[in-house]
Amino acid sequence: PDVRRSSNMLYVVGLGLGDEKDITVNGLEAVKRCERVYLEAYTSILGVPKERLEALYGREVVVADREFVEQGIDGMLNEALKMDVAFLVVGDAFAATTHSDLVLRAKGLGCKVKHIYNASIMNAVAGCGLQLYRFGQAVSICFFTRTWRPDSFYDRIKENADLGLHTLLLLDIRVKEPSVEALCRGKKEYEPPRFMSCATCARQMLEVEEARGEKVYGPDSMCVAVARMGQDDELIKTCTLKEMCNIDMGGPLHSMVLVGETHPLENDMLAMHRATENDFLPEDQVPSQYLDDV
Repeated sequence: PDVRRSSNMLYVVGLGLGDEKDITVNGLEAVKRCERVYLEAYTSILGVPKERLEALYGREVVVADREFVEQGIDGMLNEALKMDVAFLVVGDAFAATTHSDLVLRAKGLGCKVKHIYNASIMNAVAGCGLQLYRFGQAVSICFFTRTWRPDSFYDRIKENADLGLHTLLLLDIRVKEPSVEALCRGKKEYEPPRFMSCATCARQMLEVEEARGEKVYGPDSMCVAVARMGQDDELIKTCTLKEMCNIDMGGPLHSMVLVGETHPLENDMLAMHRATENDFLPEDQVPSQYLDDV
């Protein structure tokens, strides 16, 4: 359908994974018609500053952080009843359940909604050479603290492993999280942004395996680390889970794959990305796996 025929519309627009130019032609045309443009900055981050989006779109872009998405979204939805509004999401809009809730709330208020899709880590991970139809359930890995070590991901990985399927691991992102001290004082103070690395993920996974002891995976399990997919400095490395504990993948965002049963073609692709000695951190530089120490 031609998006130009719509009016007073909420456009939920995927931006892709790279930079401001990854938006689709339909998405760009929709954004340029909108009177209000919001950039969701809670479930992911874009590899370029919002000013580059503004230069391309010819529109002011308002950053919608976690507080906005959870508390101030009704104002945006009310605007969409009177004018065209764009809600921009890094990757694809529906890779995060947050945005399904947004659409339901919009529909409940009587807003018209148009989705414009784009690439996300859910399909771009195939760039590592593993075939998408051989993936099982994706799982989220949260930062551990000294007192909280969520391990529900282990059961999902086990279900995938029993079927010989790969598991995509989505690593924790903490942006504009209120500090405990600020919450206690009733003030709006936030912790610095924190992004889980593949090394931290691997260490947490091995700790959970040691505690659960069901041999779902182990130190010799093959893994793939991917970083900044879709960007100019995209990086893909394969190694064992034990080796992954020392992998240096550079800046965010990172994701990881625990490899299941493989096809020969997949094996050839994994071999092409095999990590070398220079890809690992010295032992004294291995990051802590605890959020308290990040």
